[in-house]
Order: sequence, then C-alpha cells, then structure tokens
Amino acid sequence: MQEWLNWHAWKVCRLFAGSPGFESPSFRHFMTIHILTIGKHHESWTKEGIEVFLKRLRPPFSADFVIMPHSSKPKNVAVKEESDRLLGRLSPDDFVILLDERGKNLSSPELSAVVMQHTSQNIVFIIGGAYGVTDDVRRRANLVWSLSKLVFPHQLVRLILTEQLYRAQEIARGGKYHHE
Repeated sequence: MQEWLNWHAWKVCRLFAGSPGFESPSFRHFMTIHILTIGKHHESWTKEGIEVFLKRLRPPFSADFVIMPHSSKPKNVAVKEESDRLLGRLSPDDFVILLDERGKNLSSPELSAVVMQHTSQNIVFIIGGAYGVTDDVRRRANLVWSLSKLVFPHQLVRLILTEQLYRAQEIARGGKYHHE
C-alpha cells in the first residue's frame, strides 16, 4: 500500500511540478476537498453537470459533497442550527472557504493558487443555507469567497463551484481548458 501511495504522490508531484504556487506535498498527507452544503440533494438539472466535473477532478483536486438538510425551524434558529452542524464537520487543521456574495472576488487563476498553496491541508468549501451562516462560521473561514455580487440558487452554486475546481486543476497543471 505504501508503495502505491508513494507512486501516486510522485505522479501528483510530476503532474503539478512547475505550476505557480505548487510546493511538493508530503507523501503522508494529501489534501482532500470537501464541499459542505445545506439544502436538497442535487436536482436533475445540475446533477449531471456536477458529476461530469467531479469525475474529471484528480488529486489533489478530488472533491466530495456532504449535503445536509435545511433546518425546519424559524429563520434565526435555523441559521444557528445549520451553522452548528457545519462547524461540527470541521477539523482544526482544515482550510475553510465560505462562499458568500459579500466575500472576496477571485479570478480562476487566483482560486487555483489558493488551492495549490494548501495541498498539505484538507480544504472545505461551505455553501450555507438559504438564510446564510452565523458569524461563528464567518470567523472560522480562512477565506470568504464571492462568486459574484449576484445571488445564485444553491444548486447552481454547486455546479459553478465544481466547474471552477476543475478549471483550477487545469490551470495548475497547465492544461488547455482555461484561456486567458
């Protein structure tokens, strides 16, 4: 098993060697990207696209979704309950990126650089519930990222995020998917 991990680590290092912001990761730990989201399971109109991009992702960009249901409580109680569940899924060493329309705008190359700078940590993207998240989640986030000043449906945000992760991967490896 260790031989396979070392070979796999070597492949990842070769794939991303020379990429901006890439530092060779430890052979003992590879980043995992988790996407925590509050809401319904993927709807059919986004599910296919999300699955296409998730299948294209390769370490260190491999990602998975953890979809947690909305709270049925009133707004303020729901936000607190959902936020507590999100925080409960985080480890102290996770690099947390909260998606929020009031966050920092990043270009695709900037997102790629952020991901590549944190290959020694797990990266957790958080998509909060319909009413947002508490200040505790905002404080825990290492980065608050805005896809746009526009507000998008959560289902669409999931699709955009998976496409952007694929784009970030291709930028890091020097692929032809992203054009400047």
